[in-house]
Amino acid sequence: MASIDETKQFIPLNIAVLTVSDTRALADDKSGQTLVDRLTAAGHHLAAREIVTDDVEAIRAVIRRWVADAGVDVVITTGGTGFTGRDVTPEAIEPLLEKRMDGFSIAFHMLSHAKIGASTIQSRATAGVTGATYIFCLPGSPGACRDGWDGILAAQLDYRTRPCNFVEIMPRLDEHLRRPKAQGATA
Repeated sequence: MASIDETKQFIPLNIAVLTVSDTRALADDKSGQTLVDRLTAAGHHLAAREIVTDDVEAIRAVIRRWVADAGVDVVITTGGTGFTGRDVTPEAIEPLLEKRMDGFSIAFHMLSHAKIGASTIQSRATAGVTGATYIFCLPGSPGACRDGWDGILAAQLDYRTRPCNFVEIMPRLDEHLRRPKAQGATA
């Protein structure tokens, strides 16, 4: 079971929140607001917040911009993970991932199943890493955002969580981009 090491200092991360929806605006974006409220209450910084329509290229444009921004450590999306014709968040984001995080989906579904039963199979929650940026895709309901944050992300985005957490490996996420050439290699 995870625990907090009180001898370590909390390290705030810069987290961007993207709501994927054809019908939401900031004034009525309850899922995005749930994530903003929770991440700021935990001590993290809101790096950016946007709403984009259920459009693959529109989603990718925002994600690419945030991944390229050194001021964004983590991206959390909400919405577009279902099965309707407009739900395209996984299709937009998964091709951008350098490494998938299959355990996130499994953990999310375990938490969700405990609350909503078999209905959890209607979500395609997903996650992964691109460059040095974590990307987590949650369903578009406040309850799913609470479950994802409270049950997984709050602990994994806290440097003090033991036995391990995502923060402690952040400096090594982009090692593959910084590898020196092997001796004798030519350009």
